[in-house]
Amino acid sequence: MAVIETKQLVKTYGKVTVVKGIDLSVEKGEIFGFLGRNGAGKSTFINMLTGIILPTSGSFSLLGAGGPNDEVKKRIGVMPDYTSFPESMTAMSYLKFLSEVSGKKASKEECLTVLQKVGLEADAHKKIAKYSFGMKKKLGIAQAIIHDPELIFLDEPTSGIDAESVVHVHQLIRELHQQGKTLFMTSHNLDEVEKLCSRIAIMKEGRIVKMGSMDELRSFYQTRIVVKIKHGNIPESEETRLLQWLEGAGEELERMDNRLQITVGQEKKIAEIIRAFNQCKVDVYRVEVEEPTLEEIFLDERNQHGG
Repeated sequence: MAVIETKQLVKTYGKVTVVKGIDLSVEKGEIFGFLGRNGAGKSTFINMLTGIILPTSGSFSLLGAGGPNDEVKKRIGVMPDYTSFPESMTAMSYLKFLSEVSGKKASKEECLTVLQKVGLEADAHKKIAKYSFGMKKKLGIAQAIIHDPELIFLDEPTSGIDAESVVHVHQLIRELHQQGKTLFMTSHNLDEVEKLCSRIAIMKEGRIVKMGSMDELRSFYQTRIVVKIKHGNIPESEETRLLQWLEGAGEELERMDNRLQITVGQEKKIAEIIRAFNQCKVDVYRVEVEEPTLEEIFLDERNQHGG
């Protein structure tokens, strides 16, 4: 079932179109990563889905109901902008208040459990005015999950927090996923998205320029696969034939003792190379393949589109 569905979603401010006709479908139980530089339109897109702003044109549905829909809002969790907290309240009183507003009143114990999950249990009774930037980020995540929502929007959940807290937040995201919740997260941290997300969309200048699983994105961009092979001795009678064949199989062939590196254009070439070694009675001890990281894919996308 599609938990998020958008059809030609557009947002225009005056003469500037910030979101340019997005078609997107996110399935139940996914951790969906939304990547893009500042100004790409990510936050505007989320703000339309969560009812903060209205689309200029197009349509969307959340959890099967056409949006914007006030009933559905009770079933979604949104991590807010950190500047929007009531500073005179404590984290505990704020979460209790929010849970009451959502219609799923949380007990003191439940509020404390959620604060514990985000690493704020020691500061539960401290006024939000005294919270650091990182603490407010964590409180934002607590706010998004206090009413046990089915769909959770996390906008840059780990930017500006320390490394230990990042591990904490990643653990929490995985826990929420295991509970069957759907998570939609934006991030600048490409490594984080690669670790956590089942599918990824790359947004540039208001449009989604590429979307798919990590493997799909890799295979789309992977025109250069670097293969490193550690092998046994090559019989003299086979050496010339094997090296000539290898030169035709790929590019940038490098040899050093019983190691070899070659760049190929397709994954199936790796199988052909191993077969050629076997035919020449050469043992293959180790094969290492260098794949592009999400960062390389993302940067490549920016370069291709003049970013």
